[in-house]
Amino acid sequence: MSTEPETTEEAEPGTPDTAAKGDAPKQAAPEGDSTPPGSAASEADEAASGDSGSDEAGSDEAGSDEAGSDEAGSDEAGSSGAGAGEAVAGEGNGAAAGVSEAEAELAAQRIERERIERRKAENKGRIHSGAKLSGKAADLLAAVRAVESGEKPTATVFAEPEPARRRTTPEPVRRPGPVSAAAATAAAAPAPETVQGVRQVLTEGGAPDALAPQVATALGEGAQEALRADPWQLLRIPGVRPEQADGFARALLGAECRPEDERRGRAFIGWLLEQAALAGHTALEAPALTAALAQRGVPDPDAALQSALAEGEALVFQDALEETGVPAHAPAPVAAAHDPGGYEDGNEGDEGHEGDEGEDGQDRRPVRVLVGLERYALAEESLADGLARLINSVPKEDGSAEGWERAAASAQGSAADLVRAVAGHGLVLHTGGEASRVEPARLLGEAHRLGLRAWAATHGPLGRDGFAELLRRFRQADGPTEGAGPAVVTVAGLLSGAEGPGRDAEGALDLDLLVVLDAPQLDVETAALLVESLPDGARLVWAGDPGVLWSVGPGRVFADLLAARVCPQIASRVPDPGPLGELVSGIGVGELNQVAAPGKEVVIVPVRDAGEAVHRTVQLVADSVPRAIGVPAEETVVITPGHGGAAGTRALNAALKERLNPGPGRFGGFDPGDRIAYSPAPGRTLPGQVVGADAEGLHLSCSDAPVVVPRERVESCVRHGWALTAHQAACGRWPAVVVVLPGDAAQALNRPWVYTAFGRASRHLSVVHGVEQALPRAVAEIPAKPRTTRLPALLHTQARAQPAG
Repeated sequence: MSTEPETTEEAEPGTPDTAAKGDAPKQAAPEGDSTPPGSAASEADEAASGDSGSDEAGSDEAGSDEAGSDEAGSDEAGSSGAGAGEAVAGEGNGAAAGVSEAEAELAAQRIERERIERRKAENKGRIHSGAKLSGKAADLLAAVRAVESGEKPTATVFAEPEPARRRTTPEPVRRPGPVSAAAATAAAAPAPETVQGVRQVLTEGGAPDALAPQVATALGEGAQEALRADPWQLLRIPGVRPEQADGFARALLGAECRPEDERRGRAFIGWLLEQAALAGHTALEAPALTAALAQRGVPDPDAALQSALAEGEALVFQDALEETGVPAHAPAPVAAAHDPGGYEDGNEGDEGHEGDEGEDGQDRRPVRVLVGLERYALAEESLADGLARLINSVPKEDGSAEGWERAAASAQGSAADLVRAVAGHGLVLHTGGEASRVEPARLLGEAHRLGLRAWAATHGPLGRDGFAELLRRFRQADGPTEGAGPAVVTVAGLLSGAEGPGRDAEGALDLDLLVVLDAPQLDVETAALLVESLPDGARLVWAGDPGVLWSVGPGRVFADLLAARVCPQIASRVPDPGPLGELVSGIGVGELNQVAAPGKEVVIVPVRDAGEAVHRTVQLVADSVPRAIGVPAEETVVITPGHGGAAGTRALNAALKERLNPGPGRFGGFDPGDRIAYSPAPGRTLPGQVVGADAEGLHLSCSDAPVVVPRERVESCVRHGWALTAHQAACGRWPAVVVVLPGDAAQALNRPWVYTAFGRASRHLSVVHGVEQALPRAVAEIPAKPRTTRLPALLHTQARAQPAG
């Protein structure tokens, strides 16, 4: 099962709904204001709505997957559009409850991110890719407008940063070991009097007082005064939409509430950037952001952006387009390469633009101006810095050169290439399908025999258990060895300290080699925490299938690293076997082929409508697959494009429960024996089963580990789990998989989604097919939607700053 749960049921929390009478805010945008498709505003709107990823976006009604954390029961934020009141009351209820393990983990991660920020401030070799705002808001905004208008930006604004000196002996500031959950939660919990004060302000503005704990946590000490002084800060709470925040502000401010209010513009910028993060972007291009502001009724978007930059609520960056992977001669998404306003002065000519000169005779480079939130900017810079440390440092001399060569010779093929690459490099990328996992397993075994403290980490418990079984088979085949051999943990458990080798005296992970599987599922913040936790001289291998869906969280770390080509890349030559392997391999290159399936490995079940799709799915899981294939219902998973719709996970799980485990649902809709998907934190899903319930909460068994979910969190964190979305299933494998494609899901399909869903089956795949030609068209013509990230530019800048060799 995937550890990639999606959080928002609706594609965009800000999508206007029919507002409840009396609570609906008025439209702030000028009447008749619309944005044609394909315009900059339309692109930013798409990013902000979460419709910018492979499987993570789309409206709930259409059954498309959503992007972001999967707070399992948080159905459409503000459904029925009841203003700030009904829209987000459900989320507030969870927040008002006692502290959970998940909240403690998130609090601990926030504290670790603060430590990374302190490390960045102390680190003299900081990576530069464009200037971070520091008293230059006006100049930078002038440059943004210059890019938009076609004028030449001021050279001093986009001056090339001085290259960072290579650190031959890196000495990063280490974090202490993991913070205890109790300490982290105590630091994060707001004071009762603060919550009560916020509750009063919310009541005055007509918002639900259940939001008070969330608002108090988000705004900190003095939250009551801060919210009263700036009512639009309500937008910082997940699920609140701009029109609801407008209604709340009008109730508090009265006639002082105006569309041109600076506070409103700043809050809308923060909200748009957060929505873009849900869609996978770590930043937005400045013209697209200002166009989206105009579409939402902000009269002077440039002034709003300048105010947000001056207040430090957003940061602005510039990247040369050739650093981001966009050829200098290709049309740029923001500043076209042949637009003089989209160039930066420089002393080096551009490939493809030799001889292009500005008015002063200097060569020019195309640039794009990006705006992002500090937390993602910090994570990307920290990640790039940590990766550069690995790339440019010499690995520990663990094992002799002869020992590594003997290990490579015994491995053979691409596995031998992987062993040799790891022997001499601190960072190595490994790509391949499910069958290629034998190569990281072989590497771990050889490293263990050479005396390295070798560990593997997967994205979720299903992947951990499957890879642990693979390692066990390798140990049996190799005969008796000293010790227990390499172990496998989950990434979340490794970072929290619940699993793995623990930390050394400096706070770094106590290991020599770490192999991270399911690497495409790493978002930028998790990747940064992981890299920052490695000790000096450690070796890191990121392994994964580049064809699967990207992470639910912001960034596309694995894809950016592959494109940057800053470290060795080993492509596995181990093919996935059988008809299923042939089918999935074809999808990966854009071909949906008919494959011979003598053992009924692949079965297509055509349906006419969603009702028939649900009926046939239940029939397949409960009867046909167990009888004809020999796979019981408990080893079969259903995958569909989204939670909503007539054939989404909700409808399918209801039908499957009625057939497989009927009951009254006396424990918050659940009965003992129900299959569930538990989401303890954004971006993680744990498969499990309901054991029972009592005063403490709902008792689950997740990968044989007991879990108790407090009763007030059950609705928001637990779903039935017979049917999943492709993101939730991305890191799991099951003997039998039923993929449901109802007609209303056609627009949610693309190649990565189909590749991921079809690739979850190990023995049998049934496709309940109701989308006709939309399926082959998605495979052949619709790749993953691009994500805007800064990591490629940061990596290229770092590489350029390092001396050759």
